[in-house]
Amino acid sequence: METTLQTGATHQLHDKVDETRTALALAEAGEVLPAVFGTPFMIADMERACAALLAPLLEDGKVSVGARIEVSHIAPTAVGGDVKTTAQFTQSEGPLYWFDVWAEDAAGCIGKGRMARAIVDQEALLAKAAARA
Repeated sequence: METTLQTGATHQLHDKVDETRTALALAEAGEVLPAVFGTPFMIADMERACAALLAPLLEDGKVSVGARIEVSHIAPTAVGGDVKTTAQFTQSEGPLYWFDVWAEDAAGCIGKGRMARAIVDQEALLAKAAARA
């Protein structure tokens, strides 16, 4: 198991936008949202790319969780468009692992920012969540 993450390490995801990954797919009765790549899905892809970089650091019973998100969604992507999402590890700061993240479609950058994740004990995390129920 790897114990360090090299500054500058990257991970990329490639995905196609379909109707299930649009803002419109999240709309409830009476809400008007566009049929373009939804921001929550872009952020989820960014989180997944960051998590993939941390996966080699996870000991048994550990999991990485999102801790901070500073992201802008700056351009729309139509249904059928291909999106490439990249996370690049920049630094550790206490318990946080920081990443630069960006997403691109065929016309260029559609979103960018920074994210932080932490590695925590999965059982303790689930117990804490259950206690809040």
